[in-house]
Amino acid sequence: MPEIRNQTISYLTSKFREIGIRPVSKHGQNFLIDMNLLDLLVRSADLQKDEVVLEIGTGTGTLSTRMANEAGHLVTVEIDPHMATFASEELDDFENVTLLNFDALKNKNNFRPEMIETIQEKMTELGTTKFKLAANLPYNVATPIISNLLRTEITPKSMTVTIQKELAERIVAEPSTKDYSALSVWIQSQCKCELVRILPPRVFWPAPKVHSAILHIEVEPERRAQIPDLEFFHEFNRSLFFHRRKFLRSVLHSAFKGRLEKAEVDEVMQQGNLDPTSRSECFTVDEILAMSELFRQRLAQ
Repeated sequence: MPEIRNQTISYLTSKFREIGIRPVSKHGQNFLIDMNLLDLLVRSADLQKDEVVLEIGTGTGTLSTRMANEAGHLVTVEIDPHMATFASEELDDFENVTLLNFDALKNKNNFRPEMIETIQEKMTELGTTKFKLAANLPYNVATPIISNLLRTEITPKSMTVTIQKELAERIVAEPSTKDYSALSVWIQSQCKCELVRILPPRVFWPAPKVHSAILHIEVEPERRAQIPDLEFFHEFNRSLFFHRRKFLRSVLHSAFKGRLEKAEVDEVMQQGNLDPTSRSECFTVDEILAMSELFRQRLAQ
């Protein structure tokens, strides 16, 4: 079994000085240096030998080495060429690792096709349909990565990530709370979410200015399959929270402008017994799913 190196602050600062690089804040480079928490993340992900694992933000490779020992194959993506070179040396002894050096995101709504293709290739080679995300995600891309993975042609079995505490709280938020949002509804409509651990800034290097969290998201295939049109629901849900403090009737009139007359929107609201003076943040995930389906069926007529 290849060596797993414990990358302490002293090791990293010495190594960075030796090769003349430093953490780049625009890439969200805050490395998790508490080995117990790295192990907790890996345990929470529950990686298996018949699974392909995606890591976005390879960094120094310290989490990568731990996951490579547990997974069937690790596809790890690093945007920074200097960091990719650093990590490739750490991962050199692992035959089940593919390191990609580019931005995982093509734009805020889509992944780089090469990344998805590589995951699919490795799943085929492994003879599996099982795929997971496990990563210490860069703060600036965490939301599009988590959200968009539920819209790709390959659906992860789970996502276990370190992200900003504030984002984790938004994902697990309940109706009628300040954190409840379109993201909360989108993730909870298809997944079960667990906030595993809150992480103080000191467990990272460089230390961020905010607390973080390990979040485990388990995709529930049966629940996901009950959504007739995922793309329609995704857009409907986003529209619903675009002006979260406006009354529901006004929000829905705006959302369907050019597709339904105001009178038609009002008819659908009556059909669903929807209070026109309520606000989007008051509805449960299941109520929003039902509301979305009413409007989808009306548009299909």
